[in-house]
Amino acid sequence: MLLPSLSLGLLCVILMAILLDLVLGDPKSLPHPVQIMGSLISRLDTGWNRGSPRTQRIHGFLLTATVVMSTFAITYGCLALAYSLHTVLGLLLEILLLSSCLAIKGLKDAALAVARPLSQGDFTLARTYLSHVVGRDTHTLDEAEITRGTVETLAENTVDGITAPLFWAFLGGAPLAMSYKAINTLDSMVGYKNERYADFGYASAKLDDLANWIPARLTAACFWIAAIVLQGVRTTDALRHTWQQAPLHPSPNSGWPEAMVANLLGVQLGGTNYYQGIASHRAILGANNQPLQTVHIGQSIRLMHGAWIVFTLLFALISLLGWVLQ
Repeated sequence: MLLPSLSLGLLCVILMAILLDLVLGDPKSLPHPVQIMGSLISRLDTGWNRGSPRTQRIHGFLLTATVVMSTFAITYGCLALAYSLHTVLGLLLEILLLSSCLAIKGLKDAALAVARPLSQGDFTLARTYLSHVVGRDTHTLDEAEITRGTVETLAENTVDGITAPLFWAFLGGAPLAMSYKAINTLDSMVGYKNERYADFGYASAKLDDLANWIPARLTAACFWIAAIVLQGVRTTDALRHTWQQAPLHPSPNSGWPEAMVANLLGVQLGGTNYYQGIASHRAILGANNQPLQTVHIGQSIRLMHGAWIVFTLLFALISLLGWVLQ
């Protein structure tokens, strides 16, 4: 029998999954579920992304439904089988699956990989590591722009890689968390507004917006709560400015964590990025109280850790309250 949502048993499993991710991250020597999802999406993209715009939208809806529903069904089936064989086997499998949905260690390591050479003045190496985690052109970026790219990535991916998977895990364990990762992977592969994917990726992009709507806003609040106990960040007016600025972001969700982090650090995020030499302009988020420097990467990492801890404590309290009221 699978663990019920917001139960103490599920809480313990999630905490163990977090611990496993903090210690091991995602070992490159082991296959990752997202790679399997990506392979399936790529195959279906090749076969289904054709026809008129209306046909592409229908095929895109079928792609989204196929990938998400198959991910849920396979995860649920494997867990049901494991739990039926032995409870411990089911618990171990669920911990492993949930851990694979998280990227706490991965995000921290990726940010530090940029910060270390940047702090030593090695812009070339810092740009190389930044290019591994962002899609923008990086070969001409200075310290401020390298820092901006890293801080924006940390803020946005705190949702995609940590709090949103946790949100769905608390509501439905590994089956819902894995389904969320399928949605997120779909969006990252086909959820673009270009000629190839504007119609085919429409359903995937909209479902990703829906899946992240609550987690993104909760995460912004958790950033603010975490900042209260952290030094080197500003909480004054951050809530008000974030409320005003977040809707200016082209994404209905990414603006919330990015605007909050920008206002807490007293820096400006957003502006102009280049993608294959083509300029892309985004609204300015935050306040230009100080120039972006390498130190802000470290402060963003601390905010990231503070946010997921607050987020986890919030749902842990809800789980405990539910247990008490039973």
